[in-house]
Amino acid sequence: MSTPDVIVVMGVAGTGKTTIGPLVADKLGVPYAEGDDFHPPANIAKMSAGIPLDDEDRGPWLDAIGAWAHERAEHGGGVVSSSALKRAYRDRLRAAEPRIVFLHLTGDRSLIEERMAERKGHFMPTALLDSQFATLEPLGPDEAGVEVEVSGTPEEIADRAVAALRAMDPPGA
Repeated sequence: MSTPDVIVVMGVAGTGKTTIGPLVADKLGVPYAEGDDFHPPANIAKMSAGIPLDDEDRGPWLDAIGAWAHERAEHGGGVVSSSALKRAYRDRLRAAEPRIVFLHLTGDRSLIEERMAERKGHFMPTALLDSQFATLEPLGPDEAGVEVEVSGTPEEIADRAVAALRAMDPPGA
């Protein structure tokens, strides 16, 4: 694969989606969109209060990301972040844009919690990390995507991610 049409950088909070996503986009020469920017204000208020979102809350958010992905797939590709923790969420994104490829950032819970504790000004508290891990459904073997472990520097992670994406079999292979 040279580069997918649209890459969704997924994973639990604290894996570095917002850091790695722009680096991957830059290395691939495509635009980046921050998935959190697609949340309606009510979702941000809930998460800021430490209340996990439910599937009903996530629907409009996923649809907005899917619409962006479809638009970018038609105009040169892109990278967008989205936790995309459940298969059903990824299916909803793929329904909007079938050419989506997922980049699943994975890591040890203690490392992720440590990184979350160091963040300043983010609305997702570390208290919600357990619910994120409980909700996470890793990529299935039939889902287009790669897993990349998040140890190391952001540059190292992004380099591994781009190498993994480029090494993927082309669709339909």
